[in-house]
Amino acid sequence: MYLSDFKYKNTDQNDLWEYIQKAVNDDSGHTNVAELMGTWVNQIGYPVITINTTNGEIYQKQFLFNDSSESILWWHIPITVMSDTSEPSSEWLTSSEIEKKEKFISKSGEWILANVNCTGYYRVNYNPENWQRLLNQLETNPKRIPLMNRGQLIDDAFNLARAKLVNVTLALNSTRFLRNETAYLPWESAVRNLDYFVLMFDRSEVYGPMQMYLREQVKGLYNFFRNYTDNSEVPNDHSLQHNQITAIEVACSNGLPECIEMATKMYATWMNSNNTNNIHPNLRSVIYCQAVAAGGKTEWEFAWNKFQSSSDTSERNQLRKALSCTRKIWLLNRYLEYTLNAEKIRLMDVASTINYIAQNVVGQALAWNFIRAHWEYVSLGDGAMLIEGTTSRFSTQFELDELDRFETDYDLGPATRAVQQAKEQTQVNIQWVNKNKDIILEWFETETAL
Repeated sequence: MYLSDFKYKNTDQNDLWEYIQKAVNDDSGHTNVAELMGTWVNQIGYPVITINTTNGEIYQKQFLFNDSSESILWWHIPITVMSDTSEPSSEWLTSSEIEKKEKFISKSGEWILANVNCTGYYRVNYNPENWQRLLNQLETNPKRIPLMNRGQLIDDAFNLARAKLVNVTLALNSTRFLRNETAYLPWESAVRNLDYFVLMFDRSEVYGPMQMYLREQVKGLYNFFRNYTDNSEVPNDHSLQHNQITAIEVACSNGLPECIEMATKMYATWMNSNNTNNIHPNLRSVIYCQAVAAGGKTEWEFAWNKFQSSSDTSERNQLRKALSCTRKIWLLNRYLEYTLNAEKIRLMDVASTINYIAQNVVGQALAWNFIRAHWEYVSLGDGAMLIEGTTSRFSTQFELDELDRFETDYDLGPATRAVQQAKEQTQVNIQWVNKNKDIILEWFETETAL
């Protein structure tokens, strides 16, 4: 109706709501579409709903990482809810007041799960008892929780922890069940959220126990794909193909011996094969990186020669990234020097190449020093992107002071805003590390001692 009535004409959003309203009315519905949609399209951000399953109280507020103000925003939120003993059903939350709803009460100790299958655009927080029941369920029989929600529970827990709404240990506890999980979504969610922990701690004593924990957690997933991986094959299922790459990346980067052996062996076969590359295209990026990381000069120079001689754009990009994975400082320094030569690394690739090196914990300080030494040239590529990449691990007062000096001493041009953002992020990182480091270290040490 909407498309045919307005063809070749202009509309505004109210026309769309009006026509959806007609469909709602024809279907005997009671939703006021314009009012509902107004709260979602005319307000910034999105809500977090908090449910207390002991008394059924539920309320909403705007979700913010640094919430220093009392938000007056509220949304029309359709909430799907299920429990250990009941099927999904729907409820509406339409004000910022605390409401009491019968179906959010855990009457006999069962867990309650809101936003079933993540059909709503909001985060969910619960009382500690309900969180614990959900995490227990994940560890005993995760399949009872819908797949989307297994990813959502991890993502919500980590983001709520960053917003200081739950303890950081709750977020870490939400990853325990992964040792028996083979689906892509929960793993993707955990790896993405733990990336920040890696950035903050891979230069500190937290990293040893953290690697040991992740190595144990990923063993099952790595073995699940092992027949495929060892034969350089991939599963048919699209999401499993993604998870196979996650398995190799997490296993190798956290030192699982069989993973490093596999990557090294595959790469060596390619090196000795007289130009026949039998590594499956899906797996090349991660295998190249892990083999170069485990290898030395020979492996690096083989990748460099292939990078220079290849005419395949995708292959060149994968090799360019893999070259930054070496653990040898002198090779990384040489690679940085190559970025100053446009015949070796095109100017348009300089910023991303330096950022790849900065992602490597061994290369981060080298890259930061290098961009300051050669700012005039490297900033011609993308100065803002370079600042973001080389400062992503900054979490000490000394590093914040270095950023201050950089801001004062250099002509930043278009990168000025990026430096200000880097300073803001560094301050957030300093606070977060000071508050959480000891707790997180103790958690990983306890988990790996079990």
